[in-house]
Amino acid sequence: MSNEQQPRLIGINHVALEVGDVEQALQFYGKIFSFALRGSNEDETGRMTMAFIDMGDQFLALSEGRTLAPDSNRHVGLVVDDRSSVCERAIAAGGHLVGNARLDFVDPWGNRIQVVEYRDIQFSKTDAMLSVLGVSGQKSEDAIAQLQKKSRKEMYRERKGLDSKPKRSGV
Repeated sequence: MSNEQQPRLIGINHVALEVGDVEQALQFYGKIFSFALRGSNEDETGRMTMAFIDMGDQFLALSEGRTLAPDSNRHVGLVVDDRSSVCERAIAAGGHLVGNARLDFVDPWGNRIQVVEYRDIQFSKTDAMLSVLGVSGQKSEDAIAQLQKKSRKEMYRERKGLDSKPKRSGV
């Protein structure tokens, strides 16, 4: 199959985190972050087995049944409007910090969570979604520099008649 026929990856709809108990996970994450529950699944007894946390145009699924052993490299990056109090809140909720320059913590089920502030990420949301989220579209100087660097690379590749994005298939 040629690359032209393959669909492009353009985003992530959701990520599922395995947890031991969904209700406990909602309490844990609720002590750290403000969020709305988009929905949930229950078993035949009415016990919640999956919860969907709304994040604007994406969601985080908390799924009962931890099957993977914790490791130091696998992580999920969450974007917040203000990360200044996340460290203290994560510790108070029962998480523990992972020592590095970024703000990473591990939840009680071994999930490593990396927290990034919206102004520091290299993607932008539409004005309509920013309004829904109540977030400013302003970016940090580093994020702007990285976006400009990517833009210059794409313009160069376009001028040279190269594909705008390197393609990978059949991995």
